[in-house]
Amino acid sequence: PGAPGAPGADSGDPAEPPAPLTPADVFDALYDRAAPALLRQAYLLTGRRALAMESVERAFHLAWNRWPALIADPDPVGWVRSAAYEYALSPWHQFRRAHRHPDKPPADPADRILLDAMLQLSPMHRRTVLLYDGIGLDLPDTAAETEATTPTAGNRLLRAHAELAARIPELAAVPPEKQSAVLRHRLGALRPSVPLEPRPAVAVRGSGEHRTRLWGRAVLGLTAMIAVATSYTLSTAPTHYIPPLAPGASVSGVPPLSGPQHLTQRSKELHDKLRNDPEAGPARLAPKAE
Repeated sequence: PGAPGAPGADSGDPAEPPAPLTPADVFDALYDRAAPALLRQAYLLTGRRALAMESVERAFHLAWNRWPALIADPDPVGWVRSAAYEYALSPWHQFRRAHRHPDKPPADPADRILLDAMLQLSPMHRRTVLLYDGIGLDLPDTAAETEATTPTAGNRLLRAHAELAARIPELAAVPPEKQSAVLRHRLGALRPSVPLEPRPAVAVRGSGEHRTRLWGRAVLGLTAMIAVATSYTLSTAPTHYIPPLAPGASVSGVPPLSGPQHLTQRSKELHDKLRNDPEAGPARLAPKAE
């Protein structure tokens, strides 16, 4: 025990309350808890490590930009997961050279068969299987996250199970009512051939803020260009209506131009000489006495 009056002595004073968490601390805690699982799920959806990391990081960028409203959501992980799935399954990635081909397949033949079978499903069936069988959501929650009715989600799940059973011998050997349990175990035990480790939360949050600043500058620059172009247009545009000139057209039946012929250069010189030189003009024919 310390001396009386010394710091830490049993004086009965209440302990200091912990410092309140900042929004960045809460975001980092959410990222550390959810990012590893989301990265694995995005990999199962795409078969591409780079695209999976890009999808998860972009989803957390959106979450950080909407943080005051997102923190009040009853399921922030579900919101980020939905954003990551939407980006990962976007059809525009097939036109990108970096994501055109899947990564190296898993070393285990069973894992390779499972991943190939998942990637051959349609994007919506793949997402439904991952939510229901991989994560363990019930059918109404799966339907809500895929923006479908519960019967529609159930029909998608049945068709996806039938397609997977046709490609996976292990799944075809069990009755339909046990296929979900088998898929849940196999998806959880799949070992990718590439490391799936997310970047630190600080780096992801910093890159998101940097991207936001770049977009802000781009928007300001585009707005300035539009303002300059508008000002130039207003200053150079006509202030009254100018009727357009009618295009020329040939008219038949008009007589050709008649009248005195145009003087040539030689004739014009002679004409000017006769007018300017009296000795060679009319004065020579009608002389007047001085």
